[in-house]
Amino acid sequence: MARTVRDASLDTRSARLRLPPERKHWRLIEGGLHIGYRRGPRGGAWLARRHTGGRYVETVLGASDDKADPDGLAVRSYRQAIEAARSWWQEAIRREKLGDCRTSPLTVNDALDDYFSECEQRGAKSLGKIRSAAASSIRTELGTLQVADLTTKRLKDWHAALVTRSRRRRSSRDSAVDEDALRSRRATANRHLTILKAALNHAFKEEAASDDRAWRRVRPFKGVDKPLERYLVEAEVKRLINAAGADPDFRALVRGAIYTGARYGELARMQVADLDLENGTLAIKVAKSGKPRHVVLTAEAVTFLRQMVAGRARDALVFQRGGREWRASEQLRPMREACRGASIQPPVGFHILRHSHATMLVSRGVPMAFVADQLGHADLRMTTRHYGHVAPDAKAQAIRAQFPSLDEERSTTDPVSAVSIR
Repeated sequence: MARTVRDASLDTRSARLRLPPERKHWRLIEGGLHIGYRRGPRGGAWLARRHTGGRYVETVLGASDDKADPDGLAVRSYRQAIEAARSWWQEAIRREKLGDCRTSPLTVNDALDDYFSECEQRGAKSLGKIRSAAASSIRTELGTLQVADLTTKRLKDWHAALVTRSRRRRSSRDSAVDEDALRSRRATANRHLTILKAALNHAFKEEAASDDRAWRRVRPFKGVDKPLERYLVEAEVKRLINAAGADPDFRALVRGAIYTGARYGELARMQVADLDLENGTLAIKVAKSGKPRHVVLTAEAVTFLRQMVAGRARDALVFQRGGREWRASEQLRPMREACRGASIQPPVGFHILRHSHATMLVSRGVPMAFVADQLGHADLRMTTRHYGHVAPDAKAQAIRAQFPSLDEERSTTDPVSAVSIR
């Protein structure tokens, strides 16, 4: 923290009351920057000025604490006024350096806009979802606040309120907040906090914000990254496919998700040219992680897809909805109906088919690294966290099959399995 410049005439309210009214009193803080004070009939006000281009540029920082206790926002003490003057000065330097035409102080909305613009320039994926999350929880609560005025308490209160506020989406489930629902809300609050911190850290890196302590001290909720436990076993998958038989287009989509582990959006965009059925692979060119991948297809999957695309042009879609592309969220209703017909309770979302694909691979002994590559995970830790709990089943089978029998009766009748315990 920069040191506070002492001034006997400005430090205390009693000293300031002895100064002549309606005059500006200046004190040099550092090269080119001054803190100022002027007392009017309704109270005092803090000023700041900086020397640039052969002249001084002034601004009003707010009211002084002559008649009210300081809150750091509307009313400032001498020390708080110096901090505000330095923030104003650094913001002005940043605008000049970057050619920023903004004349008002940086707000949280400004920081988000700058961050999203930078993300778009470097080709970040899922930017639409991030923008939507920011609009629903960050902009509405914090958007108009100046970044320089953010406090750790204000951000902690906002983070905690994300957990307790009412649900945005209607649901037929019990509204009582059980333990799993609370964990889920905390995980969502952490994701929104991550977005906010990323935007503010970007502003700090670009010297748009002078201090990052306010948000650096806000910690996410712990113990909310619970491993995925919901997936469909083989019998449930078969029932789901059969229950979707009344809707051939959706039934094909379900089979495609189970065979490939692809996301709904990836399936909706998939073209015939993406399939290499001779070598049994599928190319996912546009993925959530931004990294293309190749999915290995089983013989059964190759047969299914060959029947699907027979006679179609290379630029035709593999999975269609009445001859057109599947639209956003169009899978939700048929998925609910298929779960109802397959007696899958509670109903699962379409994305669970991707998890079921991965779970079937892991439970059958496929190495975790291969599964991560199949799913397109950028980090093996994500695969292990979500599907590692399935792997012990295969481990248990191997141990039970290989460990010798110590039963005395079997040992006498089966010399091969006899074991001597010393």
